[in-house]
Amino acid sequence: MSTCFLCRRVVSLTNVGQMFEISRTRVHFLQNTQLLMLRSFSSPKQHSFTVSYLMNSCGLSPETALSASRKIQFETPERADSVLALLRNYGCTNTHISKIVSRYPLLLTANPEKTLLPKLEFFCSVGFSGPDLASIVVAGPQILKRSLENHVIPSYNFLKSVLMVNENIVRALNKSYWLHGQSLQNIMAPNIAILKEIGVPMSNISFLVTCHPGAVSQNKEKFSRSVKKVIEMGFDPLRVPFVKAVQVIMEMGESMWEHKMEVYRRWGLTDDEIMLMFRLDPLCMKSSEKKIMSVMDFLVNKMGWKPAAIARYPTVFLRSLEKKIIPWCSVVKVLQMKGLVKKDLCLSFLGSNEKNLFNRFMVKYEHDVPELLNVYQGKIGILELGFVSEGIM
Repeated sequence: MSTCFLCRRVVSLTNVGQMFEISRTRVHFLQNTQLLMLRSFSSPKQHSFTVSYLMNSCGLSPETALSASRKIQFETPERADSVLALLRNYGCTNTHISKIVSRYPLLLTANPEKTLLPKLEFFCSVGFSGPDLASIVVAGPQILKRSLENHVIPSYNFLKSVLMVNENIVRALNKSYWLHGQSLQNIMAPNIAILKEIGVPMSNISFLVTCHPGAVSQNKEKFSRSVKKVIEMGFDPLRVPFVKAVQVIMEMGESMWEHKMEVYRRWGLTDDEIMLMFRLDPLCMKSSEKKIMSVMDFLVNKMGWKPAAIARYPTVFLRSLEKKIIPWCSVVKVLQMKGLVKKDLCLSFLGSNEKNLFNRFMVKYEHDVPELLNVYQGKIGILELGFVSEGIM
């Protein structure tokens, strides 16, 4: 049933309450009851058609379609078909459409020409198309129903002034779908001004807004306190780690911060060593307890590295244990045991890409240790090569 009809019913009930001097409490009860009754008696045929359409035309699973049908009901496909056709015409694939509709099913009821088309045309006019445009819509479908003049254009112009290039704008919007319903300039500009006042380079501000838009979209007072705290920790506002630290402090409560400190302390690290880790790479404090414990267990108990040595390269906690740390640390330990590389090798070698690591270790030493590739692939354990396990550092 239409919204107008529901409104008329509620108004009718209110008038009845006034005519017979029913108490406000009772009128409120009657209104809520009537609304519930009207929503409960939606047409089974209408509901069945909606669920079927969401599954067959939009690619939603039965469970997702049923959930979405509680927010949207229609008996004919014409309007929804037009919306889907328009989205496809602007580069949205079936996968995109499934995500868009599951996140915001009400988009199917929008007027394609009057509501949706102007925003899509604007994005194309400023250089977004194909996958980039589709990713923006997927991240926040509601943006297509916002005012073009009052929201979409001002938001784009603001982000353009901060991020400079469309590639960064896409990344920022994809990481902050919830910002589509707010004025970006109103919530971000005061915090960006704080960073400018203390000398943070515009390139670093752009990095923060691009990669962590949520951090710079918080309450101004909270943001200011976090910036002050990061300065007190010894970070240089001119360097990238400063804005990374601001992001971590903004998103991590005091209790979680203390918990992460305690996790690192379990491995014998002092508070000074942990803070040094944080200054070297602030994102190490965002690693989960499970990730920290797994990495330390492997490096300390299986590879022989000392915790203090690991603390000098905290970026290790951001690397994949299975895909990066275990394979390459195993290779390096074999080479160390053979005396081919120095035993005090810093873990920073894990920052190299796969090609450089292969050239540095595999290609260079393949004749000295033919089994290296099997070690890297996990087909042969270190002990199987006949080496005696020993500490590295």
